[in-house]
Amino acid sequence: MPTLRQLFLSNNAQTTNFPLLLEFERAEGIYMYDKEGRAFIDLISGIGVSNLGHSNPYVVNAIKEQLDKYMHLMVYGEYVQTPQVRFAEKLISLLPSNLQSVYFTNSGAEAVEGALKLAKRFTGRQQIVAFNNAYHGSTHGALSVMGNEEFKQAYRPLLPGVNFIRFNNVDDLDQINHQTACVIVETIQGEAGIRVPDSAYMQALRARCTETGTLLILDEIQAAFGRTGKLFAFEHFDIVPDILLLAKALGGGMPIGAFIASNDIMDALKENPILGHITTFGGHPVCCSAGLAALEVLINENLVNTVIEKETLFRKLLVHPAVKTIRGKGLMLAVELESFELNKRIIDRCIENGVITDWFLHCSNSMRIAPPLIITANEIEKACEVIMEALTYCI
Repeated sequence: MPTLRQLFLSNNAQTTNFPLLLEFERAEGIYMYDKEGRAFIDLISGIGVSNLGHSNPYVVNAIKEQLDKYMHLMVYGEYVQTPQVRFAEKLISLLPSNLQSVYFTNSGAEAVEGALKLAKRFTGRQQIVAFNNAYHGSTHGALSVMGNEEFKQAYRPLLPGVNFIRFNNVDDLDQINHQTACVIVETIQGEAGIRVPDSAYMQALRARCTETGTLLILDEIQAAFGRTGKLFAFEHFDIVPDILLLAKALGGGMPIGAFIASNDIMDALKENPILGHITTFGGHPVCCSAGLAALEVLINENLVNTVIEKETLFRKLLVHPAVKTIRGKGLMLAVELESFELNKRIIDRCIENGVITDWFLHCSNSMRIAPPLIITANEIEKACEVIMEALTYCI
């Protein structure tokens, strides 16, 4: 009989020729457990998903309760479904007043697709401005606004009319003009290796979009829900987007995304043509129930206010001659090393010793540090001991 690993390699589509092939049987808190019962610290939260860690009991209970009521009933937007209504209500209560209409999707990439369509429909314009080294997903539209040619050159032609500018560079803002439908930007760039912009730059970007009637789309798919030490990352910069993109931690471990705008903007999807964006499973009631529960835990347990202290501890403990710098904000950090080859050796050594981390798509010489927000000081110390051992072992 073939093993589970052999079946995975033969029957499941592969995304690289070198998958990690780690096999886990369960997960709880910040730990994942293999079939021998060995614990691994999840230092990347499933790439920004598991802000509350794994199998949070409040979230699991909310899922079970909703399963007993109903699952899928109808394509999104037709029926009044309590989980969707309550989740949107809670999100809006935490956002600025112009962000008042939530369109739930299946994923972050679909949220990007919907937002790009909405911006073009609302403004009547066709041009889009995106950023070098940006990452917004892998579907065709999202790929079109990715700022890395290596990852998208094989899939051209992509969306026309997309112009790329430099992140955190005020000189390029004059390329936003009265023909620009939208600017799509990660509030903090993720796959570029956690690049935090200057507040003055973000305010200048907001002002230029307002001046030209361009919609500002902030992609917080990785950065939201406390990861940076604020509930939403744009709060660090004293700006407000026209459209906000959410996913990953939005679902508390379940698949869901959202794009959020004013009623005035969102209403553009309702006519000429009707059904301007359609999704069958977007806003699935079980996912909305999980997301609402996760958001309630995040707020009720005051987890956001613990993030900066934990960031400080990581920075204090990860001091080593091989570490060039640590970039980021909160528990969204990048540890820069000399090369990808060194980074890969260190990551592999960490995995051998029970700590899961990885690198960034557009910055392969940097190590990702993005643990669940529930991680304790003792657990941070334990993870950093493993990383420091790997740094010393591999150089």
